Amino acid sequence: MTGTDDFDAFYRDTSRRLTRYAYGLTGDSGEAQDLVQEAYARAWQRWRRVSAYEDPEAWLRLIVNRLSTDRWRRIFRRRDHAAAQPPEPPFPPPSENTVLLVRAMRDLPAAHRQALVLHYLMDRSIAEIATETGASTGTVKSWLSRGRAGLAAAIGNDSREGANNVR
Repeated sequence: MTGTDDFDAFYRDTSRRLTRYAYGLTGDSGEAQDLVQEAYARAWQRWRRVSAYEDPEAWLRLIVNRLSTDRWRRIFRRRDHAAAQPPEPPFPPPSENTVLLVRAMRDLPAAHRQALVLHYLMDRSIAEIATETGASTGTVKSWLSRGRAGLAAAIGNDSREGANNVR
């Protein structure tokens, strides 16, 4: 048997147990899988030496344990650093105009909304929007025109409704 075959057999025999062990240490299945993957990568790099150990699986558990401890240290260090920082100032609430615009944008058809956002917020040309959406430039121009008209109508209606409610 070659070293690769030995390692493959070792992996098949031990990977489930080692993953359960890592899960027990971390409480997170994704993190456990990452730790186990890293441990096996390290074992593979040193397989000639590790395979000669009396209990190679114990060596892997030691590696997983150390990696898990390092993970917890990083988490606590980040938490302590964040706690030492002054709190971020709260974001100001959106302006009335922003609320009106967002409400009006929600009522537009998706194609019109996408064209408006790409053109006015992302500074894309009509040709670039056409390429990205797979539409012709004429269609993009139509979406922009209809989108602007829809926004104007919606914002005009909202501002008039607000004025009517004030009276």
